[in-house]
Amino acid sequence: MAMGPSIMALALLAIAASALSMLPGSLAVTSPYVRPAPRATLSLLLQDDDADGQTPQQVHISMVGLDKTRVSWVTGDDAPAIVEYGTTSGRYPFSATGNTRTYRYILYHSGKIHDAVIGPLRPSTTYYYRCSSSPSREFSFRTPPATLPFKFVVVGDFGQTGWTESTLQHIAAADYDMLLLPGDLSYADFIQTRWDSYGRLVEPLASARPWMVTQGNHEVEKVPLIEPTPFKAYNARWRMPYDAGASPSGDNLFYSFDVAGGAVHVIMLGSYTDYATGSAQHRWLRRDLAAVDRGRTAFVVALVHAPWYNSNEAHQGESDAMRGAMEPLLYGARVDAVFAGHVHAYERFARVYAGREDPCGPVYVTIGDGGNREGLAEKYVDPQPKISAFREASFGHGRLEVVNATHALWTWHRNDDDEPVVADQVWITSLAANPACNNKKKM
Repeated sequence: MAMGPSIMALALLAIAASALSMLPGSLAVTSPYVRPAPRATLSLLLQDDDADGQTPQQVHISMVGLDKTRVSWVTGDDAPAIVEYGTTSGRYPFSATGNTRTYRYILYHSGKIHDAVIGPLRPSTTYYYRCSSSPSREFSFRTPPATLPFKFVVVGDFGQTGWTESTLQHIAAADYDMLLLPGDLSYADFIQTRWDSYGRLVEPLASARPWMVTQGNHEVEKVPLIEPTPFKAYNARWRMPYDAGASPSGDNLFYSFDVAGGAVHVIMLGSYTDYATGSAQHRWLRRDLAAVDRGRTAFVVALVHAPWYNSNEAHQGESDAMRGAMEPLLYGARVDAVFAGHVHAYERFARVYAGREDPCGPVYVTIGDGGNREGLAEKYVDPQPKISAFREASFGHGRLEVVNATHALWTWHRNDDDEPVVADQVWITSLAANPACNNKKKM
C-alpha cells in the first residue's frame, strides 16, 4: 500500500530523528571557524517624522495569554495610549486603551511609554494596527498558530552593532512565529538614549512578531546612591505577561507562558533577581512546573541569561549557585531544553543533569551571539568536556521548530560573511514521550 505525502513526511522525520538520536554522546566538536571582529555600534538618530512628539516609535509586541497581544510604543509628548486594529489595512474597527508611564534616570527623562493589550485575536491571522491614533504609521503583525507546528527564533545578547543588523536581517528572512531573547537587549549600559536607539533598530521585527524577553546583567543599570533601583529602564520599556496566565509570578523579571494551544510551555527565569531556595522566584518556579500537565504539554523549555553549563573560559562558574538551586526542579519536571546567553559564543550540550550526561535531562544551549559590542568569547576550555557537543565563537541566531508532540528541530545559523549558514542542527525528542524518563521518580 502506497504512503501518502503526509505519512511519508512523518516516516522520514522519524527515521532522521532516530538516526540523530543514535549519535554517540561523546561526539564533541569545537569549530575552527574564526569570526571577524565586531562591527561598530550603529547610530540610530530620531527620524524627522518622529520628532513631532506624537508619532509612535520603538513599537514592539508581546503575547498575553493565548489570544491577546500587548502593544508597546513611545511618543515624545503626551498622546493617547490607544491601539486601533483590524484585519484589513487602513481599517481599524477595534480598539483598546492602556497605560502610560515615564521614568527618570540621572539626567535622562524618558518619552511617554505606552502599552495596551488587544484581543481576543484569531490565531495565524495578520492584524493591522496604529498607535495613539497616529495616521502617519501603520503596523502589522501575524498572530501565532493555535496548534503545532510552532517556530521560535532564539537569540541572546543583541546589542546594536553591524553584526546585530546582520542577525536581524537573517531573522527577517525566516518564517517564524515568535522570538525568544534570554537577556542583554540594548547594551545601553547606563546611557539611556541607547534604549531609544535600540527600540528603533528592532522595531521592524519586534512590531511584526511577539518578542518575549528576560533580563541580563546589562539590564540591571543600578548605581549605588544615585540610581539604587535596578532594571528601571527594562521594566518600564519591556513589560512581559508576568501577571497573566495560569501561573502569574508577580514580577516582570520571571514569568511563563504557553503557545500552540498549550502544547509548549516556556519559562523565562531571572539570573539577576533572587533565585535561592525559599525566594519568590524559586517558590513560583516550583508552583509553575507542578501545574504543567505533560499529558497535554509536549515540550517545556526554559530561558535564563547566565548559562548553567559552559565550557567557554568567559563567565566560568557565575551561575553555579542558581544551577544548584533550580536544576533539580527543571530535571524533576522533565524540562526539554534550556537556552542561555551571557557568553558571547554558541555552544550546545548533550542532555545533562548534575554535571553528567543524562538521557532525562534538558539539552543546554548557549546562544549569546546576537551581535553585542563587546566582541566574542573566543577561548574555550581544553580539552572539550564530553557533555559539550558543539561550540563555536561566532555571531548568529537559533531556530527551534516544534514539529509535533514528539519532535522539535533545533538549528543554529552562523552569520558567515552576511549569509546565514546552518552550522549546527539536532532533533530534540520530547521527554514527555519517553517512557524511561516518565517512569523515573521525579525530584
